[in-house]
Formats: sequence, C-alpha cells, structure tokens
Amino acid sequence: MNKLLDAVGLALSSICANKLRSFMMVLGNIVAATSIIAVVSLIQGMNNYVAQTIVEEGGVGTVKVMRVGVITDEEQEREARRRNPNITRDDQRAIQEVSPLIAAVMAESSAPANVAFRDTVVENVSVRGVSPEYGQFSGYAAERGRTISRIEVERSRPLAYLGAETANKLFQGRNPVDQTILINGVHHRVVGVNETKGTMFGNSLDDFVVIPLGSFLKLFGSRRSLELTVKPVDPSMVPAAMDEARVALRIARKLRPGDDDNFGLVTSDTFMNLWASFSQGAFAVLIGIVSLSLVVGGIVIMNIMLMVVSERTREIGLRKALGARRRDIVWQVLTESTTLSVAGGMVGTALGFILALVVSAFSPLPASIEPWSVVLGIGMTAGVGLFFGLYPALRAARLDPIEALRKE
Repeated sequence: MNKLLDAVGLALSSICANKLRSFMMVLGNIVAATSIIAVVSLIQGMNNYVAQTIVEEGGVGTVKVMRVGVITDEEQEREARRRNPNITRDDQRAIQEVSPLIAAVMAESSAPANVAFRDTVVENVSVRGVSPEYGQFSGYAAERGRTISRIEVERSRPLAYLGAETANKLFQGRNPVDQTILINGVHHRVVGVNETKGTMFGNSLDDFVVIPLGSFLKLFGSRRSLELTVKPVDPSMVPAAMDEARVALRIARKLRPGDDDNFGLVTSDTFMNLWASFSQGAFAVLIGIVSLSLVVGGIVIMNIMLMVVSERTREIGLRKALGARRRDIVWQVLTESTTLSVAGGMVGTALGFILALVVSAFSPLPASIEPWSVVLGIGMTAGVGLFFGLYPALRAARLDPIEALRKE
C-alpha cells in the first residue's frame, strides 16, 4: 500500500512539474469521459421520462386496440390501413362481453380543432373524445374543478375538460371553470382543468381538450376509427387479456382460422421495447464514436510516456543499479500513466455532468445522473492508462543499468 501511495505521489509531482505536457496527455481522456457521461446522462434521462410518460398516458398493464399496430415500414402501414376496417363501438362491446379477465374497455379518438373563448382563439388543439370508462384509466387528475362524470359522458353532454396549457392560453389567468368555450363553433361548458404534465421532446402534454365521445363524433363525424384501451382485472393478466381481446375481435369480425388479424394489439411494454431498442442503438453508436477519443488519447499517452522514459533514462538506470527490480520500474511507469488517465477521467466526468445539466436546462432533453456512469467513465480512462502505458513501462524495465547511467 505504501508503494502504491509513493508511486501515486511521484506521478502527481510529475504532473505538477509538467502541467502543459500532462494536460496534453490527458486531453483525449477528458473529451472522452465528458462525452460518455453527457451521453449516458441524457439517454438515461430520456429513458426515465419516456417510461413515465408511457405509463401516465397509457397506464400500467393495459392493452391498446388500434386499426393498425406498431409498423415501422411505411408501405406495410399503408397496406394495413387499406385492409383493416375502422375500430368501432361494436368492437368495444364485443371485448367487454367476452371475458371475465377484462375489467374495462375505454374507447377514444382525437382530432385537431380550433378552440375559442370570447375573442381568444387557440388553433390546432388536440380534442379527445372519450367513452364513459375513461375514469378507470390513468392520465387525468383535476387541478381545478373536476373531471367529466360517467353519466355526463354517457349522455354526451356538451362539457369540456381542459389541459393546463390550453386553459392558460384561453383564459390567461382567469378561472376557466363554468365558462363556455367554442370547439369548432359548438358551445361546451368547462368543468375542470387537468394538472400540469410538462413536455416531451419539446411537445406539450398539456395542450388538449377532453369531451364526451358522443359529442366528439357529432363534431368530427361518426365514421372515424377509434382506439380502445383494455384494462385487465389484474396487471399480471395482460397476456391472457390480450388473447381474450384478440379472440373476441376475430369472432366479432368473422375472421376464419387462417386469416390474419385485421387490427393491431399493443401493450405499454411494446412501446417501451421500441424505445429501448432505439436508445440502445443510439447509445452503442455514440459510445463507439466516443471510444475513438479514448484510442487517440491512449496513443498520445503512450508516445509521451515513451518520451518521459527517454528523458529519465539515467534515473531509471540509477534505480536499477541500487537494486530496483524490473517489476518496480514497470509499476512506477504504469502508475504514472494510470494516475494521469484517471485524473483526466475525473475532470471529464465532472465536465460531463455539467454539460448534461446545461443541455437539460436549455433544451427539451431531460438528464439523469447515474452513479454507474461515473464508474464507467473513470474505469475506461484507467484502462486506457494501463493498456497504453504498458509498452513504455516494459521498455523502461528492459533498460540496461550500465548503459542507462552512461547516457547524458
């Protein structure tokens, strides 16, 4: 332990004695560690935020029934839209009646519309029509007023429940509750305002209006495709509930055993897996690019350590003449290169956290500081110091003490 501390002390003394050279040695490591920490913090922050948003919007342990499922190919999506009929209230009833595993099925649809209050008009607000079951699903919690009741939705009352941003734009600080707004020219009375949700990648989650589905279909047409959200009696029964919903829809649509489904079924896990695949791919590419900085920094460390060994030939020869073994010389050089690398890694880690927080503060991208990323950043730079310091260390250990002492 004392040898290690002595070696680290010698390395730090060398750093202080040659500040510019030491900085140039670890510059690559500083850049690499900064990039790694910033990338990991931003991607992890986005992972946490996307997971929270998916859970809040769709709910945990639910199944979505859509006209078209999750398709990444544009041509396949067009073909599916041409082949698949609209999701209707009949489909909702078919799922509700078929299985005791299903607690509730919500139908909803959305469309952009102009919303007005007196002389104030807000354009392209997302208007959502919901069925009476919407209260059994997560996503709506009134900050002012109340939500629309089940009976009011069943009777298609002309009522509206506003997102926080829509309420602020329309009423500009006034109390929206019991005020009358116009949605595409039709009067609706405001019953409440939802709590603030924030933004996702720059897109507001608070710019919406919720109205009964019956009112929505009168405004936007009854031939629109709906989206169904299926809630099992227990979140652990999602796979079984999905199978039951699939069977119910196939029976209701009179599909034969060999026919493909003409609808899409997805769960919140499906969206999470899609995002995870994307984020993991992006993370791998970015880390691969950042790794080039580590390689370049390692080569710089190796070259400068070779120069250091050349400068200190007489010192190494004297140590060997006084009884130092080869492993002592290797240990000395490796400790110096590793100490330099770790110092660069620590500086880069601090800069990476600062960069991630600055990006998070001035952009829609969230950041999350993860302890394991600190270990990753410093560990990688320490590995670079060991690997690229090994050759100079072995070269120093092979020096002949007599020839080294003769060197001027």
